[in-house]
Amino acid sequence: MPDGEPATVTLGGKGSALAPSSVFATANGLAKLRVDSSALDRLAACRSSPSAAHQISFPSQFTPEESRASLTVLLNRLLLSGASSTRTVIPVLFSTSLNSRESLLDLGPLSVTDEELSILERSEANLIGVCALLDYQSTLLSTVVDAVAALSCEAIKADVSSFNSVDAGDVFTSKDEIGVSSDMKVLLNGSKLVGKVEVEAVHSILKIHATLRKVVKSVHLEMRANLNSVVKVGKAGSWRDGAVEAGATALLPLASALQNVGESSLLRTKMNLDLITAEKKSEKKKKKVALGKGTAVVVQLIKDRFQRIGGNAVDSVDIVEKSVEDLLLSFDTKGRQFDVLLKTLKDILESNESRRLPKLPKGTRDFAKEQMAIREKAFSIITEVFKKHGATALDTPVFELRETLMGKYGEDSKLIYDLADQGGELCSLRYDLTVPFARYMAMNGLTSMKRYQIAKVYRRDNPSKGRYREFYQCDFDIAGQYARMQPDSEVIKIMTELLDKLNIGEYVVKLNHRKLLDGMLEICGVPPEKFRTICSSVDKLDKQSFDQIRKEMVEEKGLTPEMADGIGEFVKKKGRPLELLSELQQKGGKFLGNEGSVQALDDLEILFKALEKAKCIDRVVFDLSLARGLDYYTGVIYEAVFKGVTQVGSIAGGGRFDNLIGMFGSKPVPAVGVSLGIERVFAIMEQNQKDQNQTIRATETQVLVGFLGEDLHLGTELVNEFWEANVKAELMLSKRVMKHIDHAKDSRIPYLVLVGEMELNKGVVKLKDIEAAKEEVIPRTQMVEEVKKRLLTVKEATL
Repeated sequence: MPDGEPATVTLGGKGSALAPSSVFATANGLAKLRVDSSALDRLAACRSSPSAAHQISFPSQFTPEESRASLTVLLNRLLLSGASSTRTVIPVLFSTSLNSRESLLDLGPLSVTDEELSILERSEANLIGVCALLDYQSTLLSTVVDAVAALSCEAIKADVSSFNSVDAGDVFTSKDEIGVSSDMKVLLNGSKLVGKVEVEAVHSILKIHATLRKVVKSVHLEMRANLNSVVKVGKAGSWRDGAVEAGATALLPLASALQNVGESSLLRTKMNLDLITAEKKSEKKKKKVALGKGTAVVVQLIKDRFQRIGGNAVDSVDIVEKSVEDLLLSFDTKGRQFDVLLKTLKDILESNESRRLPKLPKGTRDFAKEQMAIREKAFSIITEVFKKHGATALDTPVFELRETLMGKYGEDSKLIYDLADQGGELCSLRYDLTVPFARYMAMNGLTSMKRYQIAKVYRRDNPSKGRYREFYQCDFDIAGQYARMQPDSEVIKIMTELLDKLNIGEYVVKLNHRKLLDGMLEICGVPPEKFRTICSSVDKLDKQSFDQIRKEMVEEKGLTPEMADGIGEFVKKKGRPLELLSELQQKGGKFLGNEGSVQALDDLEILFKALEKAKCIDRVVFDLSLARGLDYYTGVIYEAVFKGVTQVGSIAGGGRFDNLIGMFGSKPVPAVGVSLGIERVFAIMEQNQKDQNQTIRATETQVLVGFLGEDLHLGTELVNEFWEANVKAELMLSKRVMKHIDHAKDSRIPYLVLVGEMELNKGVVKLKDIEAAKEEVIPRTQMVEEVKKRLLTVKEATL
């Protein structure tokens, strides 16, 4: 604690609340306790006479700290109760005892009123007091544990790439994991000690420490409530409100989280001790290596303390003993040394902006190295499929006039990003690629086009797991007059072809017809003006139960319970396309009396038979609950959903939009399309590679030219020979052979050409096959041809 007068904790004042930190401070004599005069005034009016005796006692195993914490809670409970028969004498006695220098509390038997006795017996002060101490010290631990782990990472030269792999904008990663990753990167920023040693106890830091943070926050919220809850007093006495049981339940995950942190720390400690033993045996002179900017500050803090001890010590044994004692004091939460350590850590992580690493906005992500390789592979497959079906590419501006976008998306219009435009126009970021395509068709007077577009779109959404605010869409659309259901069947075939070629695993295509939905609503008696808003509710059935949707339709959107129940009977129907279609077309079916529904059933019959011929109907499920909330759909609608372990929701969707182009003032042009949510596909592909232990090369470099020296001109001359021969090559200048080999291995470059002064004089180079670990000396004049020959052999072997 800081020097000078101790802090003061005030209880009983208006708006005051007892915090776990205050309990800790009063329990350890780090703060004086004061009862607010207004609380004493309220209690002074009591004229009740004591009617019973009560012995204030604490469990025998309690430490003085725990006993004082319990008494602090007990005092606060008395003040909060506001009972008419609570007198000032007991709170004054408790506060006087807590402010005394006596660590052991012997209050003796007390004369109490019935209400005072009821509060004292039902206060659960012992449990809550100890829990408050656990809460406060766990909070401190969650701050310090990252710095200790960072020092261990440097000591064992661990691979810390797992901290760099966390994307702050990735909605699949928890906030606490992002926080741990960010703090570890700040602490280790610039460190030359962290290396390439794969350590499980280091890779697990992210999850274990993030879980500790999460649990500590949960416990803190529960304890704040428990510390300031009131013991209810009535005619029949006091009663419990369940807060204590809830607090105890919250502590169970904390025990588990603390155990995991302890076991993880112990593993790293053992590795550190083994490393010290090994270094002593090797007796190698250590080179001075740069620490991380954060860990360097912590190490210097410890060194400074050791130097002060060394000046006062009598002999070397005395120095070691005092150093160990002082180091332990640095982690004693009651001491000033710990305050200095804690302040240092907070300065590193919060105050020093030069070390503060930038973050991504929520719902966005960076793509780099292997992720870019996956993306480029996916885009290549997608483009190939689109072109195979005769589509041409189209690119439109990332923002449109706001009037272009509004009125096309129904309730989702609220998710459109508006721009603070300086050009005198109201502009918005595009919500999808379909409306800009329709605008392009209408603006240019086109009546037919088969186009594809791969570009980013934007949603002013609250990002959650699997949902982004900036993401790619891959769109394929067919506009124009064609045979009935011809483009619809082709677009669905393209969707299944894409997902099959991307090899993401099992998926299902849910399919419905907008006119069938409208017919269903009409049959159930829903007014036409409510069709779109009810469709938006039905569209949520993949995320919520029908009971929740029914409540929304009745209570918020004004349907009668009978209408909602009728809709429920329809939306439960799903199954194999031709089988369910046959059921709906049977004589006496409800849909047969509705003109729009009959037309929809005829469309679906043609479509399903076409999909059967295209050999993709096995992927399709006819699902009457599918609604898709966008207003511009007029016919068939469909949505592909991934069935694997990775929960990403819909991965593709689309439908027919015959009126959209005509909404821009031109002649109506029928159109149908599909949009692939590629971001979710990326997530599946990345997870599949992790599950299968596959690795993807971030580069396509075929040969690394390693020049053993610093001569840029000679190095450039060598690598240029490969570039001129259209061989993908990199140049590296370094006198250290292992640096070249390590780079080739890390980047998975198959061949390494090593050239030094000796090789230059002899007119040769060393050609190293990295995977086979074989080296061969060849004439420099043949190096390009030899590498090309080997690359061709490898290519032929993989065909």
